[in-house]
Amino acid sequence: MFKTLIDAATLAQHVTDPRWVVIDCRHDLMNPAFGRDAFAAGHIPGAQFAGIDDDLSGPKNSNDASFRGRHPLPERAALVETLRRFGIDDDTQVVAYDAHGGMYAARLWWLLRWIGHEAVAVLDGRLPAWQAAGFELSTQVAPHAPGNIGDRPALTRTVTVDDVVANLTSGVNVVVDARAPDRFRGENETIDPVGGHIPGAKNRFFKDNLNADGTFRPAEELWGAFAPLFTAPSAAIMQCGSGVTACHNLLAMEVAGLPGAALYPGSWSEWCADPKRPVATGA
Repeated sequence: MFKTLIDAATLAQHVTDPRWVVIDCRHDLMNPAFGRDAFAAGHIPGAQFAGIDDDLSGPKNSNDASFRGRHPLPERAALVETLRRFGIDDDTQVVAYDAHGGMYAARLWWLLRWIGHEAVAVLDGRLPAWQAAGFELSTQVAPHAPGNIGDRPALTRTVTVDDVVANLTSGVNVVVDARAPDRFRGENETIDPVGGHIPGAKNRFFKDNLNADGTFRPAEELWGAFAPLFTAPSAAIMQCGSGVTACHNLLAMEVAGLPGAALYPGSWSEWCADPKRPVATGA
């Protein structure tokens, strides 16, 4: 069972294994059509495509019309149906990949753990690692029989916006923001019309989890980067722009042997939607 990362050579040995399901999670925030177009142009043989907006997120507004962020979590029942459509069973080994350092693949990794599925890993080094190893791409989409994966107790934790608001006073938890430093400081209005960060948050840019070739840094290096940020992983709240790249930090912490942090799914896009919530800027 692979529960965090998998290398291209190992994946290549299993692409025809019926007990394995490979999911392409490529996406571009500035071009929503990019992922499906890239998948159609070439993907790992046997892979299926999961869209961040359509498959791995839920409605942006709740029943009371309040804004939940750009990429809210899907309803658990809806997610289970999506995963069954991909042919995933309770004992399936799932491998997720993208072309962006694992930031979108990590979202699927986290979601599967959210419904209690442990056998899920991210392709280390993303699609370029597969191609660099000399493995071919395919344009064929093979049919898959529906899976039977069920909704089991979560292997992850979440917090709500109310929890994060309460933490401003209690200070029990440390919020760790995965966005780029300029976005954290409030200097990128293209992506974040309301710039800045949650007061008291610390910045851990998700790309700092990676080596120059896009593979994850060694576990001991990741441990050394994350451990000083909080007293214990259970006291950490991971967030980003919309709850996607925060999953990359959660994956890196799992690789480092620091499990137990919570995800704030609404993240900055939900937080800044209410002008009554405080905003900090600068380093």
